[in-house]
Amino acid sequence: MPGAAEALDSAAWARLAVAVAERGDQAAFMRIYDHFAPRLRRYLSNLGAGGAQADELVQDTMLALWRKAALFDPSRASLDAWLFRIARNLHIDRARREPYWRPLQEGLDQLDAACMAALDPAPEGFVDQRALGAAIDRLPALQARLVRMSYLEAHSHREIAQALGMPIGSVKSALHRAMERLRTAMGAPA
Repeated sequence: MPGAAEALDSAAWARLAVAVAERGDQAAFMRIYDHFAPRLRRYLSNLGAGGAQADELVQDTMLALWRKAALFDPSRASLDAWLFRIARNLHIDRARREPYWRPLQEGLDQLDAACMAALDPAPEGFVDQRALGAAIDRLPALQARLVRMSYLEAHSHREIAQALGMPIGSVKSALHRAMERLRTAMGAPA
């Protein structure tokens, strides 16, 4: 097995997952856990999961890997894509069980309207392009990527959701949070 500091490619991660599936290889599982757990936690935090909730969802994701590693098919997806999809689905399932959750579509139109009303979505609407670029760079990685894809590369929310394997509602929510941060960073009135 490769050393802990050595970077692994997709095929090597797949081999580790197969070792977990076929032999219950604890060392392979721990290698996967040590590498992916912090990344999954950041991803879940960017989706809006709080600290303790993100930690629980990471644990549930890794438990799913341990229990269902035999379902992983390296010909269909990379291990990271598979794990992030499990984490995302667990996050969605948990959100839907919350008493305050409301049907997604009900709020999407309101979110779009609020986002558009709150800030001119066109980068040209900002006076200082350098300040805008710096503000985008200070966003969490997922939010910065979404802003760039949506406003600078002109991808639709649906295209972004498909490209990143995210639910469209999560794309819109993350963009809304990003725009709130940008508004604050650029000194726009609330």
